[in-house]
Amino acid sequence: MLDILIANGQVIDGTGSAGYYAAVGIEDDTVSIHRGDISHIEAARTIDATGYVVCPGFIDLHSHAGLTMLGAPHHDPKVRQGVTTELVGIDGISHAPFKSQDELHRYIWLDSGLNGYPPMPADWLSVADYLGKFDDTVAINVAYILGNSPVRIWSVGWNDRPPTDAEMADMKAVTREAMEEGAWGLSTGLDYPPGAYASTDELVELSDTVASMGGFYHTHTRASLRAQGLLAPWEEAIDIGRRSGIPIHLTHYRQSEQGTGSHLDYLGLVEDARSDGMDVTFDCYTYPYSGTTITIGLPHWAKDGGPERLMAALRDPNDRKRMAAEVSPDRLRDNWLTNFTQPQNKQYEGRLITDIAEMRQQEPAEALFDLLLEENLGISTVGLGTNPHTLHAFVSHPAGMIASDAILFGEYPNPRTYGCFPIVLAEFVRAEKHLRLPEAIRKMTSFPAQRLGLPDRGILRDGFRADIVVFDPATVKTTATREDPHHYPIGIDYVIVNGKVVIDSGENTGALPGRALRRGHAAT
Repeated sequence: MLDILIANGQVIDGTGSAGYYAAVGIEDDTVSIHRGDISHIEAARTIDATGYVVCPGFIDLHSHAGLTMLGAPHHDPKVRQGVTTELVGIDGISHAPFKSQDELHRYIWLDSGLNGYPPMPADWLSVADYLGKFDDTVAINVAYILGNSPVRIWSVGWNDRPPTDAEMADMKAVTREAMEEGAWGLSTGLDYPPGAYASTDELVELSDTVASMGGFYHTHTRASLRAQGLLAPWEEAIDIGRRSGIPIHLTHYRQSEQGTGSHLDYLGLVEDARSDGMDVTFDCYTYPYSGTTITIGLPHWAKDGGPERLMAALRDPNDRKRMAAEVSPDRLRDNWLTNFTQPQNKQYEGRLITDIAEMRQQEPAEALFDLLLEENLGISTVGLGTNPHTLHAFVSHPAGMIASDAILFGEYPNPRTYGCFPIVLAEFVRAEKHLRLPEAIRKMTSFPAQRLGLPDRGILRDGFRADIVVFDPATVKTTATREDPHHYPIGIDYVIVNGKVVIDSGENTGALPGRALRRGHAAT
């Protein structure tokens, strides 16, 4: 007897092929497909999917939930979108391995405006111990990628200097160990120190190690290179792939703003590399808003030494004057702030920095510096960071995938936190017809599974794992906006993770069947 039979739905299997009508069976955590007469099939529960699409669970290749999910394990903002697997450790910011609890806690502090804090003391050090926190304790599956920042802290420390030969050997050794414990590759966030201090040559050496173990390179590129040319940050990533042989994945890839060349130049870079035989892919989010920690806009020299150095720079009048002169005016003008914890600062939630400065009767930079001190660095920001007129070209490109880059805290998070995936189905497919539904589902299921290397997820096929979404293609939509982001989507009525129903008739069941998916381990 099957545990669940999903009957009468249109199966869109994740491969990009057209849908077909069949029943999907689930026994334990495994899928079976049943065509034709199903009257003889017995199941403990039957879900009538008439009028619905049945497809694989969505895989998010850019998640900042690696700490916050531990405190909010039901993960409603994402699982209600149909997300059943997320990749954490992106932007070079993974939370293992570390040699000491002190180093781990310092690292969490430095980027608390991007990844938040865990709900309990962070009591792990190794990748294996960290991944163990997710087995049967959260609603969705978690895959882990190794950030180059902890690798650098492990051997070089927090400072802006090249590694010695011995330190480089140590970095490669800890990278191998992380891969052996289940990491899927190497991530970089080359705007976030201390990982940003890595040279291209250093990243090539680490990538060579990762490539030899079957991993890939997932990169938030180096914005400072734009002074050398519009595409220079991404050309560095392609160069790393060409020199090391590692597959390259460009994350949150999009035309950042209007007036920066043509979006065809960006897409052409990927297409040319693929034509040259390289394995290059990208992901993009589906709203025009960017989101990160506001400290990203502060100069690297102020972080040379770790979070204590940044706090000291924020207190020092000379450093403040120097920072104010170097911070981009766009960072101060076009960004909204969120995640205030101090009661006196709650009034600033969701407001522009310039408006907050006026309320405080300060210059914008001075207001920001004071607030960072008051909030212990943990302020998040949302801004207009993408050209909305060309976004559809990235969403619909065959080499691209969908990923949320979602930050899951603050009263005014980026609306993509709640709507990244359903807006594809409602707007880019149904309303605007930029791509067909089977292709959109491929971009959210089998394609990211292929990029990761997951052997048994992302497709509805006999013997594959039972991560499944059942949605109404005629009504699915999101109402999350920048001004009012906290809204769950409509029309995604069932979400199943590892054979367990997590969203049932639109409601969270409280089930926590998620697992850590470890590279090279049979039990995924």
